[in-house]
Amino acid sequence: MSIPPAIVDRFEIEALRGELADAVMTHDHDRVASLFTSGGVLLWPHIDKEFVGRDEIRAGVEWGQGLWEFFVQNVHPGTIRLEGDTAVGRAYVQEFGRMRDGSSHANHAVYHDRYQRTADGWKFAERVYEVRYLDFTPLTGSPFHACPGAREFAPAPVPPPVLPVE
Repeated sequence: MSIPPAIVDRFEIEALRGELADAVMTHDHDRVASLFTSGGVLLWPHIDKEFVGRDEIRAGVEWGQGLWEFFVQNVHPGTIRLEGDTAVGRAYVQEFGRMRDGSSHANHAVYHDRYQRTADGWKFAERVYEVRYLDFTPLTGSPFHACPGAREFAPAPVPPPVLPVE
């Protein structure tokens, strides 16, 4: 049985989006940068930041994560529209955490994405982060590692799944 190419493309793009969310949550800045094309763009208009190219993207994400005491991001699937070797899509985001200055932050947002097929598979050509809802209500909880007796959990890296193509 042969899997239609459009299904494979959609699966690979969804895996790319999941890989980026995992790289962000594990603070793997090199992996974040590797998921963009060499001329890729990451835009955070809500704080007037634009990062162009893998080096800037890596540095920008590292800078941004350095502002947080702790941070949780949940990314939910949205749309994908294929256009040959390019695609556009949206993913929906919920984030919360506490900044190093003690302020809290929670939001709901949308990623507006452009994807490019490369020799290394699908990559982000552009990712624009649009905040739709923002809340600064102080969080009452704490990161788990701050709890007495907690231990760190470092899962082994999981390679991306591969679909057989006939």
